[in-house]
Amino acid sequence: MKNALTEWESILGPGSVVVDSDTLQSCSTATFATSQRVPAVIRPESREQVQQCLRVATRFGIKVYPVSTGKNWGYGSSVPVIDGCVIMDLGRMRRIVDFNETLGFVTVEPGVTQQQLFEFLRDRRSNLWMDATGSSPDCSLIGNTLERGFGHTPYGDHSNNFSNLEVVLPSGEFLETGFSQAAGVQAAPVYRAGLGPQLDGLFVQSNLGVVTRMTIWLMPEPEVFQAFFFRCALDADLPAIVDALRPLRLNGTIRSGIHLANDYRVLSGIQQYPWKETGNATPLTRDQIRTLREKLGFGAWNGSGALYGTAKQVAEGRRLIRKALRGNVLKLIFLNDRKLAFASRFSGPFRLLTGMDLRKTLELVLPVYGLLRGIPTDQSLKSAYWRKRTPPPAEKDLDRDRCGLMWCAPVAPAEGSHASVLATLASEILLRHGFEPMLSITLITERAIVCVVSITYDRDVAGEDDRAKVCLEELLASFATKGYMPYRLGIQSMRLSRPEGVPGQILDALKQHVDPAGILSSGRYEARDDDANRGPDGASIHRDLGKVRGD
Repeated sequence: MKNALTEWESILGPGSVVVDSDTLQSCSTATFATSQRVPAVIRPESREQVQQCLRVATRFGIKVYPVSTGKNWGYGSSVPVIDGCVIMDLGRMRRIVDFNETLGFVTVEPGVTQQQLFEFLRDRRSNLWMDATGSSPDCSLIGNTLERGFGHTPYGDHSNNFSNLEVVLPSGEFLETGFSQAAGVQAAPVYRAGLGPQLDGLFVQSNLGVVTRMTIWLMPEPEVFQAFFFRCALDADLPAIVDALRPLRLNGTIRSGIHLANDYRVLSGIQQYPWKETGNATPLTRDQIRTLREKLGFGAWNGSGALYGTAKQVAEGRRLIRKALRGNVLKLIFLNDRKLAFASRFSGPFRLLTGMDLRKTLELVLPVYGLLRGIPTDQSLKSAYWRKRTPPPAEKDLDRDRCGLMWCAPVAPAEGSHASVLATLASEILLRHGFEPMLSITLITERAIVCVVSITYDRDVAGEDDRAKVCLEELLASFATKGYMPYRLGIQSMRLSRPEGVPGQILDALKQHVDPAGILSSGRYEARDDDANRGPDGASIHRDLGKVRGD
């Protein structure tokens, strides 16, 4: 290690190899309990430096764990999967390498954040929109895409809206995917496949290489944009809502993601835990949440989406949405900039007349409205402070502030029956473990939904880390038994990632070929031993899933 640190410092320069205790402690901290130790952090600022650093790591047999900005909150932050990994922090690689207004693409390095790209487009008065997630504005575009993250606009399925990767292998060699592998090919940024097998997917949710450049496709600003919001009265209304909206996703009427948030999820975005009203007792019961949603004016399930197109297209979309949701929702509203400005102006008189605090509703709606047009926000991070006893700070850092947060996000077919099973099972498990079931269900594509389950707690409360871990294990095992696997994993759940049989053997062979020393992101989306694929009861989750399907 000492020799490697010396060589890295000669490559990167003074200050780019960090071993001070405060930094190492910060990099070893996540939003749940971790025990991994980080011996050093190295900070390259170019692809060439990444190549040289990996050659040093391979020569000395030192494990390296790359992170983009370390904001992978709820899934592990910047903490490596295993102990003793040197973190390769790519946050200094913040260049926007290429931009094309006509064809709608931008090429970025891993340190480029949502906020940086938004400001880049705004400052150029571009007619292109990015897609933003509800995570931190300071999270990496590449990091989120490589984890199959998703947002809100028609370009919200991030892993299907990129091309042209530049990847450094553990050996220090680098490759480019698609047509970029051949010099001078004009279509490289706009046509993903290239010739022959498509390599991009090998570097999504993998540990085969370090992505140092990616082209991301951007959305042309529509002639008309209009968001819609609705709420329904009962938990039992969920299946009908999904089944009513799915045809509109399939036929292209609604091209945005459609997000459905339950009452617990909405309340956590409006305020922190009502300690006084509950006498400091947790969790918040169903009767208590029902009282609060009636008081604050939201539903058991609350939906959002958007229409994009010409005036005629949006008008027809409104008609079809009203028709589909008629009789299924309590309230459906369509919002544009003019209506939002009007609501903001008259929120005070509205409260005097009705007793309802419209400002609270606007506080929740405005960030979602912005996300539906590609504007990043940190508003949704407030929900991670749900059980903290002090208000969220202006600059939110979930690791530093010891917010407890774990995600579990199973994927299912876009049918109401599946949505109901996911929501019912998640609610039962979380309440039994003493946590509020904060759920969102997103029609992420025309045919699939993702149920994002949030385990939110205060890490300063003794025993909560352990309870949350047990709860997560039960969620993962219970969903898998019913045939629902997560779309991404946290560092504490990587044992689920390696498939059995031939697919697993192929992945093992690829890893052995490109990284025979095993130095890159060890344990990330791979099983590390015979028991790594097993659930809390000792059974193989993948094998149980095969039995459910009759394999």
